[in-house]
Formats: sequence, structure tokens, C-alpha cells
Amino acid sequence: METFVDPSPEHFAHFKSLDRNSPILMLNMLRFREQAEYPEDHPGQKEILTGADAYREYGRSSAPIFQRVGGAIVWRGQFETTVIGPKDEQWDSVFIARYPNAHAFLAMVTDADYQNAVINRQAGVLTSRLVRFAEMPIVGAAFSD
Repeated sequence: METFVDPSPEHFAHFKSLDRNSPILMLNMLRFREQAEYPEDHPGQKEILTGADAYREYGRSSAPIFQRVGGAIVWRGQFETTVIGPKDEQWDSVFIARYPNAHAFLAMVTDADYQNAVINRQAGVLTSRLVRFAEMPIVGAAFSD
């Protein structure tokens, strides 16, 4: 299985080339490792943590930065099944985070305290998807405008 934990340079460059002034929504889909995998010299390596435990620590330690930049979780759901798509894609955590703009997201991921916290995300996540969306008006019951 091909895994995705951190953005590729190409994906991140494209993210940064988009409008930075409008609100953005980030769809997060995460599958955790059974056991967290920390770098050899990291203190978390000495503890026995599940991937979910490591991700909870990431959430706890990154929350102040996320809140400081104006981020908010606007939707969270529990994965049940894939109706259309690869049958082997299953997710342990799915949520949408809203940021006031891309500047806020970039401020968060470049913050020194966030850089320390993200090690827990990297240790706990087996694979993930992080997809950026622009907000659109809700048009009612139609699937398209």
C-alpha cells in the first residue's frame, strides 16, 4: 500500500500558489498505525503508544496553535463504509478544519511549537488525505448549481 503522511513538495507548492486570502476548508482523512513509529532519538520512542494515542497527543499539543491562527473543526464524522472508491480505503478519523485563510494554515505549519507537535502526527499516521477546498454558497437540495 502506498502511504501518504506529509505533503510532497509539488503538492505544497501548488497549495501555496492558490489564493491565500479567502477562507479554506481542509478535509482530513486519517488511518492510524497499530503502533506509533517515532524516530530513534524521540522521547515518544521509549513509550508504547498506538498510532491513535500518538495522534491524540498531536491534537492536544497542536490545539493552541490551531486555535491561535483561527482554525476550527466544522465537521467530524465516523467512517462507516466506502460506497464509491477503493474498497481497501478505511479511515479512523475524518474531519473538516476551517481556516480564515491560507496564511493562517501556513502560519500554523511553520510555527516552531507546531513543528515539535507534528512529530506525533508523523509517528501515529499510517496514511492520510488532506484536501483543500474553497467555500461555496449552499444552493439547497441540488447537487450542482
